[in-house]
Amino acid sequence: MEKPKIHTGRVTKTLLTINIIVALVYFSWWFDPSHVGNPWLFGLLFFGEIYHIAMALLFWYTLWPNGKKEIIPQSNASFSPSVAVFITVTGEPVAIVKNTALTAKKMHYPNHTVYILNDGYVAKKENWQEIEKLADEIGVVCITRKKPGGAKAGNINNAMRQTTSDFIAIFDADMAPFPDFLQKVIPYFNDPKMGFVQTPQYYKNHEKNDITAGSWEQQELFFGPIMKGKDRNNASFICGTNVAIRKSAILEAGGMCETNIAEDFLTSLFIHQNGWKSKYLTEVFATGLAPEDLLSYYKQQLRWARGSLEILFSENPLFKSHLTIGQKLQYLSSSLYYFNGLIVAIDMLMPLAALFYSTTPVSASTTSFALYFVPFMFLNLYTLYVASAGRVTFRAISFSQSSWTLQLKALQAVLLRQKTTFAVTPKQMQGGNFRYLAYPHSIYILIGLFAVGIGIYREGVSASVSANTAWVIFNAVMFLPFINASFKKSSVQ
Repeated sequence: MEKPKIHTGRVTKTLLTINIIVALVYFSWWFDPSHVGNPWLFGLLFFGEIYHIAMALLFWYTLWPNGKKEIIPQSNASFSPSVAVFITVTGEPVAIVKNTALTAKKMHYPNHTVYILNDGYVAKKENWQEIEKLADEIGVVCITRKKPGGAKAGNINNAMRQTTSDFIAIFDADMAPFPDFLQKVIPYFNDPKMGFVQTPQYYKNHEKNDITAGSWEQQELFFGPIMKGKDRNNASFICGTNVAIRKSAILEAGGMCETNIAEDFLTSLFIHQNGWKSKYLTEVFATGLAPEDLLSYYKQQLRWARGSLEILFSENPLFKSHLTIGQKLQYLSSSLYYFNGLIVAIDMLMPLAALFYSTTPVSASTTSFALYFVPFMFLNLYTLYVASAGRVTFRAISFSQSSWTLQLKALQAVLLRQKTTFAVTPKQMQGGNFRYLAYPHSIYILIGLFAVGIGIYREGVSASVSANTAWVIFNAVMFLPFINASFKKSSVQ
């Protein structure tokens, strides 16, 4: 069977330089005092544009080629350290766990032991004993944790205390590895400073529905050009599964971090801070399952957003010693990504304020603004298209922008220090109607249409009304794939 592939394109330094110049020209537009309309609204919008420019610059920095040739180590029969293969399980269906454990056993590597890390007992899952029986049936070791704490990170730390292997490989319950995973990954640890080697997550069910497709399209962009760029800065990070880690590196970092629900992200930062190297391989070595319903997708994204934003406020990489500038910027960009929800909300409210109250953040004409903004936006999208080898989709962008609700919820939880528990993403479709997750998007569209009517009633089809109507329509169109996905009722099959 041919392996699936992660697609990436080649972005030239020339294209990136043009992007930077055009971005700076666009940004200069905001410093003309004559463009200020309502100063409060202008300030909010300017704050949003600072974010957009900063994220664009960080993205281009990630894509910037450094010209280094990748050195692929050859397998060495004399280097076959012991590897403990951890399969983390918290109530997932037995059939899924069985498939992953059997494929892990079949990996072509002479010195590995497969462990099922059974957290079903502490998580009060009904099938925890079935997992123990499964382990006996297929001949792998089951470590059932009886003392709770630390969620997935605590489960891994508990297993590390009970095993003696020099290296660990971690797989989620659904992520079935290919036979050559250890063969291809372990040779990188010939470098004594190599701390961990991460490989992509591939969703084999990505064609099942709009949710799985949208999830995968976002993931392919991340595991393609973004992680590849982070690797050039020695700043790729552990993504929770499909990863091999030097045990001494993770122990030096204090074990898997149990204080953050994005335990893998924060643990990676600590490992890098201690001077260890990391490696990201674009080759797919395992396949798993994308969330199949909107609620599962929402919960997964909420967990990632909460964990990443928490790091921004409590473990800000900019202030971490012993990280390179490149590493600091890469960790910062990943954390700042989830700040996007606040910026989307600001951008959504601006045309409503103009249409309802005839007050605008800027006083310049639409044409004047477009001359600066359109080239910046076009080049942004074109560069994204090239970087993704033409595979970026409108659906992926829609799902990203439509996540503003969960990102705002995550930001609120971080600022108010609300407790959030770790929730495993379901591996099967959850039954139910999840339209309520798209209610804010639908309500915005209805309010937007009402605002357009108010604006036209008050001043006719003026330039201001036309421009702000266009922004309302833009936002509405951006939300449509997400809303459409919410209207497709989930049913367990």
